[in-house]
Amino acid sequence: MGVTKKPDLADSVLRAKLAKGMGHNYYGEPAWPNDLLYMFPVVILGTFAGCIGLAILQPSAIGEPANPFATPLEILPEWYFFPTFNLLRTIPNKLLGVLSMAAVPAGLLLFLLLRTLTSSKTLSVAL
Repeated sequence: MGVTKKPDLADSVLRAKLAKGMGHNYYGEPAWPNDLLYMFPVVILGTFAGCIGLAILQPSAIGEPANPFATPLEILPEWYFFPTFNLLRTIPNKLLGVLSMAAVPAGLLLFLLLRTLTSSKTLSVAL
């Protein structure tokens, strides 16, 4: 257990240092660059050494190596790709599948455009 030295606030030298803004360290030595330039490399290199040591001593079991040319039997996309994935699976022609996927937003835009055109005041007066 270390001995904690409490500053003597009655000391005129310490009070002068506190007045100048040097109160973070009792001895008046600034933390930058003296302490921090010595501590940062030690902490960073120690972290790297710890990570590399753990990677060498305890490598994680990844499993069988991947083969980029062999497609798995069951491909499951994320949940938000299920509708387009099933549409591409059901339509035999891939070009038609891609066009049908593009037709959905195009149809929604066309619907909004037609609704905007039919709700104008000139058409509603004529109707």
